[in-house]
Amino acid sequence: MTLAGRTPLTVAVVFGTRPDAVKMAPVLHALSSDPRFVCVPIATAQHRQMLDEVLSLFEVKAEYDLEVMTEGQTLTDITTRVLERIAAVLADRKPDVVLVHGDTTTSTSAALAAFYQKIPVGHVEAGLRTDTVYEPFPEEMNRRITGIIATHHFAPTPTARANLLKEGKAADTIVVTGNTVIDALLWVHARLTPTDVPVVETARLLFVEAHRRENLGAPMEAICRALKTVMAGRSDLSLIWPVHPNPEVVNTVRRELEGQARVRLVPPLGYRELIGTLGRSTIIVTDSGGLQEEGPCLGKPVLVLRRVTERPEGVAAGTLQLVGTDEGNIKAALERLLDDSHFYDKMARAANPYGDGRASGRIADSLWAHYRGGAPPAEFDPSLPPLLPVSAP
Repeated sequence: MTLAGRTPLTVAVVFGTRPDAVKMAPVLHALSSDPRFVCVPIATAQHRQMLDEVLSLFEVKAEYDLEVMTEGQTLTDITTRVLERIAAVLADRKPDVVLVHGDTTTSTSAALAAFYQKIPVGHVEAGLRTDTVYEPFPEEMNRRITGIIATHHFAPTPTARANLLKEGKAADTIVVTGNTVIDALLWVHARLTPTDVPVVETARLLFVEAHRRENLGAPMEAICRALKTVMAGRSDLSLIWPVHPNPEVVNTVRRELEGQARVRLVPPLGYRELIGTLGRSTIIVTDSGGLQEEGPCLGKPVLVLRRVTERPEGVAAGTLQLVGTDEGNIKAALERLLDDSHFYDKMARAANPYGDGRASGRIADSLWAHYRGGAPPAEFDPSLPPLLPVSAP
């Protein structure tokens, strides 16, 4: 890369939770290693412990740490503290552009703080939508608000771009980059060792992760009952569930599943161990957003414990299946995948529509082209042969 007499572009990159730190780490790597940019990493620490684990794994150090997390924090607490504390950082560094990610309260608050100082905002993973502002909550409203503020929309897929165009965003403000989570997964996967992969004595493994607010209570109980029924009749099947620390999740899951044969209820996994465990799994059952992208990258069928998803590309491609939280639906979907090898292979081998591992470079090149001139990058094209899925370590 050459500056050709042009001033480096100062880019502030904001992150605060484990998911957005994972997805912003490749962007930080791309910007920090490129002489065209001065990269300013800002951590809000909305999630302290899980964030620190990711930063260590990806060898990222925050220049500013806002330390907003407190015990029992509410969405209002997070919003106000991020707004107050990031304002001074932006006033001090005066970046040319602020990058925020996705749908966290950190991202929306940081975007609003940048707007108040008239600093352009780039929205990474822009354009994901569901048909209701309360599913998922508060993420759906967060990303819509951020989309209104943003100057640059880095859409992961053509479907996300179509959503943005439907909302009136100008076509020249949108770049289809692919999702940076694929960049992150490939980076971590290349560094896995056999110790990152769990030893499971059965041939097949269910990986389960569920914690969404809308699934607490009766829906979580139904999820657990379906899993218990499927596990009881299959001695060749194990289950690993990294249980979210929310007491409502912990109490329900342990009451329903603790002590069941071949069921491991474990604390949340580090990202390296997560990728190793996903790679060993047979089926992923989740209400998470990121796992809907990571599963297809690893060639794993994903059963989505939601009524709607902001990632319909995976459903259309056949690698995701929406099953909701109805006990019978979950049981039937699992049994079909476990008993019908043709159907399983069809889901496992479906094309991954989410990225090719080059999203972060496209974001960097797009910013440089906009602010300093030059040709914009070629966009991500999901119709081209993918690099993925990756094989197990």
